Amino acid sequence: MTRTNLQTWTGLAIAASALVLVQCSGPAEEETSFETLVESGELVVLTLDGPTIHERRDGAAEGFEVDLVSAFADEYGLSVRFRVMRDIGALIDALENGEGHLAAANLTINEARAGRITFGPAYKNVRERLVCRRGGESASTVEDLAGLRLAVVEDSSYADTLRQLQQAHPGIEFDERPAGSAMPLLEAVDQGSIDCTIADSHLVTFARRRHPELITPLNLSEESALAWAHSGRVEGLAEALDSWFAEAHAFGLIEEIEEDWFGDFGAFDYVETARFVRRVDNRLPRFRNYFRDAAEDTPFDWELLAAQAYQESHWDPDAESPTGVRGLMMLTLPTAERVGVTDRLDPRQSVEGGAAYLADLYDRLPDGIEGDDRLWFALAAYNVGMGHIYDARLLAERQGRDKNSWEVMEEVLPLLTRPEYYSTVRYGYARGHEPVRYVERVRTYRAMLEANLR
Repeated sequence: MTRTNLQTWTGLAIAASALVLVQCSGPAEEETSFETLVESGELVVLTLDGPTIHERRDGAAEGFEVDLVSAFADEYGLSVRFRVMRDIGALIDALENGEGHLAAANLTINEARAGRITFGPAYKNVRERLVCRRGGESASTVEDLAGLRLAVVEDSSYADTLRQLQQAHPGIEFDERPAGSAMPLLEAVDQGSIDCTIADSHLVTFARRRHPELITPLNLSEESALAWAHSGRVEGLAEALDSWFAEAHAFGLIEEIEEDWFGDFGAFDYVETARFVRRVDNRLPRFRNYFRDAAEDTPFDWELLAAQAYQESHWDPDAESPTGVRGLMMLTLPTAERVGVTDRLDPRQSVEGGAAYLADLYDRLPDGIEGDDRLWFALAAYNVGMGHIYDARLLAERQGRDKNSWEVMEEVLPLLTRPEYYSTVRYGYARGHEPVRYVERVRTYRAMLEANLR
């Protein structure tokens, strides 16, 4: 599976085959207009290394900014050449020197930067948060920052924030360290080599899936906006950005990509997240190849299958429920027989059987269910049965709602607990809240697993 199916929402599909995601050290060709840039066919984007910005995984580039840039480029038929800079200072210098058309790197709009580069439309609001480690040195007030071992990203808005605080609290001291994002410093906090750092709220949310011991005792700023930047050298580029971002907001594209990267986590649960991180280390390695092998013949990525197995059994191959479902994928006896599983407690058989059953459900769904919605429907059917999914679709149709939308199903499935609804459909009563929670938790575990594997 790929990330968000952007065609479903906007028609701005990410055409991966059209993207050239390579690093290069040479300067970008000077452009006189956006029209000329489009004719050249290549967009040079300066970026930074970070899990929510741009990083390479299994040979491909990915990141929140990668998805945004790819959608913008595809709209204008452009390929993308990413140039990864060593830090924020180098990125801004390179943009000023005309070495790229855009800078896409989770950049905060501030007065100092706006004096050197031009910002496009804001696409996300964030807050700067003090991040410390549970049980370690921390701060509940600004005054408490004095005496802490603080370090932040060099040339960042975080450093600017601390310099402003130093004017009223001269006891505050901190180091600046070159980095593409705050992630290395968040890892340093988790390891105890520094007491605290500062990071934007969305990155903290992301990091806590991998480092559940991180806490955020203080907000250190009001909301500030993130935006792409450009040098102003390409006539018409600013207008193209304004137009595309307006359309992307109107069609929900930006919100969809944001949900894909930062939304699939539910409420932060320290105990559950800490347990999950431990089990990624001490349970998953035994079964990882089973998930990889099973995914090869399905529409799913192996992380999705692993996340589903965690929801089913917490990666316990001997798991058994009071109703008799057993194994890593918690198969019923009839389902096991249907997919050729002879021993439900054999972890390889269980994974292969669960993947085959999920793929069968995926294939049996009506053609009108597309993109990621089709995956969520299949997972819900795995949990509650295909019959109840068809009943919920019928209820949605009666209400004049989109029966192919998982967002609609999240509201309609729970109606199957109410007699005025379940008595009117073929398969009757169902605990309709359960498949909704099931899908949400599988999505959460998948996102947490991907964060821990980066």
